[in-house]
Amino acid sequence: MICPHGLAARSAQGRAAQPASRAAQPASRAAQPASRAAQPAGARMDFTEPVVLVLTSLADGPKHGYALAKDIEAFAGIKLGPGTLYGALSRLEDRGWIEVLPADDRRRPYQITAAGAENLAAHLATAQQVASTGLHRLELRPAR
Repeated sequence: MICPHGLAARSAQGRAAQPASRAAQPASRAAQPASRAAQPAGARMDFTEPVVLVLTSLADGPKHGYALAKDIEAFAGIKLGPGTLYGALSRLEDRGWIEVLPADDRRRPYQITAAGAENLAAHLATAQQVASTGLHRLELRPAR
């Protein structure tokens, strides 16, 4: 494992480790591992792309769901669907890396916590090192 944030672990598993079809997946949520609420407070949370995007968006200030989706689309060129966005928000809130602010009309703004900012900074530093190493190694590769 390269970093404590799941970067290499996720890459090492690869896509082949996932079920080839929906039929191969568990039929119910009861057959899946225990919920995130059952995780110990210090349990590691994998840095999936939506988690990184949401934390990065919130790093410059609080936003509600629609504003998050628009900001992510603007800086990353990625459209997160509602299920993906709100799933990531739920996991981040459960972990204590974001918090919900008082509602503004019907909108629920979210903000990053100190723990969320600390974990995002550590993950981005590791990701930057991996990217730098990869780019450097590509430059050294002989032309074909």
